[in-house]
Amino acid sequence: CVGCEEMKDKKALLRIVRSPEGEISLDKTGKKKGRGAYVCPSKECITLAVKQKGLERGLKVPVEASVLEGLLKEFDDGQ
Repeated sequence: CVGCEEMKDKKALLRIVRSPEGEISLDKTGKKKGRGAYVCPSKECITLAVKQKGLERGLKVPVEASVLEGLLKEFDDGQ
């Protein structure tokens, strides 16, 4: 997990993907094209991943606060 930095089974984590077009979103299927980073399925870990820049390192692009809001909204909608 790029948030809490714990090693977990890949299937137990959510994939956040940066598409070739540069859009960052949750990948619930794990099959979207693009560069991915894995995070625990919790708001705390998603927020921590952005705050500690783990998501930026994983996706290799700067992540803005608006992206975090979008990811949290997507996460809430999927629950």
